[in-house]
Amino acid sequence: MSEEIKLDHLVVQGAMYKTTLTPKFKHRKAWKTPNPNLIYSFIPGTVIDVLVKPGQKVKEGETLVLLEAMKMHNSIVMPFDGEVVKVNVQPKDSVSKKEPMIEVRPK
Repeated sequence: MSEEIKLDHLVVQGAMYKTTLTPKFKHRKAWKTPNPNLIYSFIPGTVIDVLVKPGQKVKEGETLVLLEAMKMHNSIVMPFDGEVVKVNVQPKDSVSKKEPMIEVRPK
């Protein structure tokens, strides 16, 4: 006696496919668009220095935070011209991956 396989629908770039999905895939976290006004840590680490203050105007490419991760110093830079609204970290803080460190506002 054969067991009937239940197929799920999966949409990729507008095309619909019938396939089997693993339990891990079915229970994954839903992806959500990151907030462009939050500067997130891209790797877990320790904050070495915060180089900006709330209300400070910053230019694209300017370093906001120095983060030590895997024995390397990483510069977290401003992606666009704007103003710092809020600083969520301070030196010696441990941060996890994707943790919001700085809130900014576009110019």
